[in-house]
Amino acid sequence: MKPELYKDMARLQADHWWFVARRQILAAVIARLSLPRQARILEIGCGTGGTLSMLAAFGQLQAMEYDEQARNLAVAITGLPVAAGGLPEPVPFDNNQFDLVCLLDVLEHIADDGGALERAAQLLKPGGLLLVTVPAYSWLWSTHDDAHHHQRRYTAGRLRRLATAHGLQVDRLGYFNTLLFPLIAVARIWGRLTGRSANSDAVMPAPWLNALLQRIFASERYLAGYRFFPCGTSLAAVLSHKKEARYE
Repeated sequence: MKPELYKDMARLQADHWWFVARRQILAAVIARLSLPRQARILEIGCGTGGTLSMLAAFGQLQAMEYDEQARNLAVAITGLPVAAGGLPEPVPFDNNQFDLVCLLDVLEHIADDGGALERAAQLLKPGGLLLVTVPAYSWLWSTHDDAHHHQRRYTAGRLRRLATAHGLQVDRLGYFNTLLFPLIAVARIWGRLTGRSANSDAVMPAPWLNALLQRIFASERYLAGYRFFPCGTSLAAVLSHKKEARYE
């Protein structure tokens, strides 16, 4: 990711509609996982720490981030410790340690996404769960993806094949950011055709528009805790080691 984008993320993540609604949706999904009390949770690739406080509400949280600038911003913003590390290596944690490992918009940045997924799964306790989110559909590619150094976007089929090829069971898989999907798709396609797309989506809309977009996107949390959607700009998956699914 371009270094200046980390500062943009740190500035926007508390209030921007996408970050706020995404946290609410992910919290609804995690609340439905059969995690033990005081679950041990790891976020890999926590960026500037936008989801750390939300995740900490569900158990004993640890985090790691590869980029030094992002890591320092996360620590400064949240006050939580963030270890240096990346996927597939280096990983500064022992295997079989965590009830939940989160890869939230991380795999698309990594050349060896299969190796990264397999390495993350090794950190799970028996019966542990892996929560993954990634951007959807190659045809939605834009200069935003270039600026964020994305390697790829995914379909549900591609993510399922990747998971099963690396020894994981797919407990739940589907799309979200669905209600705004038509609007975002038109904006991405129009930007690509006209050459007017921005280098990043990290721009704060007018307050009234930010509030409206947040309300629309966040409303998906009422269903996402139980079921994902058949299309959307993002994908989410709950994965486990085969024959060890623990999703309710």
